[in-house]
Amino acid sequence: MNPVMNESSYVDRTFASLDYADAAFRDMEFESCTFQNSTFSGSDMSGTVFTDCRFIDCNMSMAVLTGTGLKSIAFIGCKMTGIDFGVCNDFLFAVTFTRCRLDYAVFSRNDLRKSRFEECSIQDASVTGSNLSGAVFSGCDLSRAVFVRDNLTGADFTTSYNYSIDPERNTIDRAVFSYPGVLGLLDKYHIILK
Repeated sequence: MNPVMNESSYVDRTFASLDYADAAFRDMEFESCTFQNSTFSGSDMSGTVFTDCRFIDCNMSMAVLTGTGLKSIAFIGCKMTGIDFGVCNDFLFAVTFTRCRLDYAVFSRNDLRKSRFEECSIQDASVTGSNLSGAVFSGCDLSRAVFVRDNLTGADFTTSYNYSIDPERNTIDRAVFSYPGVLGLLDKYHIILK
């Protein structure tokens, strides 16, 4: 039997090479735990609370996070396509992403203030009604990502690329962009620059 399923609460543990594809482990608690090289694709983590945990090189694509608590969580080198973060428990929600694949992910009304997205693929993602003030997008590919009614105040997109953000549908006061990426703020106008 998988060790994660034996108990309902774990503190300061490292779990490696687990295979929980399409499995359910709900209403559990993990504090200061590390998950490495594990598969959670399609798994149901509903109601589970993760606090001060790290996920390293894990496949979490299409995982179900309904009511899941993500409190100070670092995702490093993870595949997270199609995850809906909008259904997570918003109490103390805090996440960072480094070298992750977040394609087709959904962030809806998430508090992502000062969150860091470093060298991530965030293609075709949907970001709606979220607070991204002070967030840093460093070296991220934002192709076809949709931002609607988001607070991007002071967000840093300096080294990110392929974004298209409508300034009329988002708050972008003091957001930082660089050339030529800043042209993504004009996409909706179909302007030709020479």
